[in-house]
Parts: sequence; structure tokens; C-alpha cells
Amino acid sequence: MTLLALPALADNYIWLLAQGTDALVVDPGEAAPVERALARHGMRLRAILLTHHHPDHVGAAQELGARHGCAVHAPRDERIAEADVRVGDGDRVVLHAPAFAFDVLAVPGHTLSHVAYHGAGVLFCGDTLFSVGCGRLFEGTPAQMLASLERLAALPDATRVCCGHEYTQANCAFALALDPSNEALAARAAQADAQHARGEPTVPSTLAEERAVNPFLRIDAPALRAALTIEDRVARFAELRRRKDDFRMPAP
Repeated sequence: MTLLALPALADNYIWLLAQGTDALVVDPGEAAPVERALARHGMRLRAILLTHHHPDHVGAAQELGARHGCAVHAPRDERIAEADVRVGDGDRVVLHAPAFAFDVLAVPGHTLSHVAYHGAGVLFCGDTLFSVGCGRLFEGTPAQMLASLERLAALPDATRVCCGHEYTQANCAFALALDPSNEALAARAAQADAQHARGEPTVPSTLAEERAVNPFLRIDAPALRAALTIEDRVARFAELRRRKDDFRMPAP
């Protein structure tokens, strides 16, 4: 199995998962990175998975699907005109080449129709869960996003978290401001800095790692409760997300 994070647009990742020469891609916002990777590795594109309707995640799906003759799997949302196969919570996407199967999980919050795909030891979570962070709430409520994140956090420890953007360094800086004594978080921040310096993606992480460092998965941790001083956990999550919306990276 081959798993590649393909940089695209400003800070997106298109994910490529392959078995031998048969490949699928997730959230292709543009075609060129996909075509380059397929040519470099001698692969054929056999399927496309979309997590939500935003243009930076679906922009090249129709073009790639038509060029390579492969189906586009997408949430049940009329805003995604590119879909050949509609999927929703509880569905299972079974592919024969590459031979992978994915459970479809509804994860509203960032958008109302957002889905994630879990299978083959990986989680394609779009803009719901990021490394050391989570997505903005454009359509859903704090309660919905919290429930979605907790659903993802309950998946197996070794699951690789394949998110849609390169936000890890900024997320670490925000998390450290709230949880400065978290040694695992400090180590993750140092790792992300080193990866960035080498020109490498900072993802995928694992769910075990995220549960140790991600403040949006740790809202009940003593450090987060002390930093936010809000008893109701949904309100506490909403305040955490509001602070992240307002956060700016400190000047170097």
C-alpha cells in the first residue's frame, strides 16, 4: 500500500492511496498534482472520494473522473454536481482496484453534509479533524462538531489521520498557549518544525497522537478546563473554537 500527501493550491493536501499501480485520490482540488504523481509512479486512477463541497476539495474531480474513466464518490449534497455515487452515514464504499473498503461516517460541523472515510488503516477526514486542530464551523453547530470529533477519536489508535490542509505548526502554537505543560504537544511542535524545515508534510499523524495533543479532542483535560473556565463542555468547545478563529501566529 502506498499513501501520499500531494500538496495542492495554497495549503491543501490531495491524498493518494494505491495498491500496486491502482490508485484512488481524495479531495482533488486541482488536477496537476494528481497527474504528476500518477505519471511519476506509473499508476492508474481508479476512484475519487470527496469529503465535502468546498471548491478547494472538489475543483478537479469532474475533470479527473472524465479523463481517467473513474467514479466520483461524494456526500449527498446537491452542491456537489461532480458525484457519480452518492454516499452517506453508514454506507460502505467497496473498491476492487485498488482493493480497499471504506466506512462512510457523517461528520457535520465544518459543513452539514461533510463525511469521512475510514478503512485500510487510514481516515480521510477532510476539514473536520486536523493535526492538532479542527475545521472552522461554517455550517454546523459546536455540538455537531464536538460529536463528530469524538466519533473520529473513538477509532483505533493506529489509524492514520489524513486531513485536508497543512496547518500543524499554527495549530501547535495555539495549543501550546493553552496547554504549555503538555510534553507530547511540545514534542509534536518540534517534530512539525523539523518536518517543515525539510520540506516534508507534517501529516499523517495517528489518532493516538491526536488524542494526546489536540486541544479539540482534549476539552475535558484539566489543562483545558483551567484555561477556558467554562463548565458546560459544548460551550467550552465553542469558546476554544472561537479563540482559534481569532488566533494569530506570533511574530518570529
